[in-house]
Amino acid sequence: MGEQADISSAEEAANDPLVLAFGRLQGAANRLEYILGRALEEECGISHLMFEVLLILGRAGEPGLSMRAIAQEQVLTTGGATRLVDRMEAAGLVERAEDPGDRRGRLVRLTESGEQTAVRASRLHVENIRRYFLAPLPTEDHERFAEDLRILSHSARDVLPRLP
Repeated sequence: MGEQADISSAEEAANDPLVLAFGRLQGAANRLEYILGRALEEECGISHLMFEVLLILGRAGEPGLSMRAIAQEQVLTTGGATRLVDRMEAAGLVERAEDPGDRRGRLVRLTESGEQTAVRASRLHVENIRRYFLAPLPTEDHERFAEDLRILSHSARDVLPRLP
């Protein structure tokens, strides 16, 4: 892993197979993010980041999650997570509640409206994932591709420094 690539010019760098592969991955992710995020905004009135927080909270269940846990999961600062949750709270999607394990702490949890929005947005999202993400790929590769993405995601997550 510590081996340095044999690249001696910008042209070689631009045409390196690994650089090209990662660039394609990033480009595809950016384009899909735009397509799927725009659909969520137009159809459900939420950003893709808000949708991800709804999913995180849905996965966590009761009693909810701390702001730090939300920030860590989304690779946000705690200030960024707080501003996002403030907007989501103003929209009626989440609420803050006392932390039963820490009298000083507050947890974020879904409201009924947040639950309904998560379900509606997920149905749309799954439809669009099938259309734009899976349909272009051979059917026999879908499971392996999903597993490879899981491995990459966990590997990258494990290398990230923990938020203070």
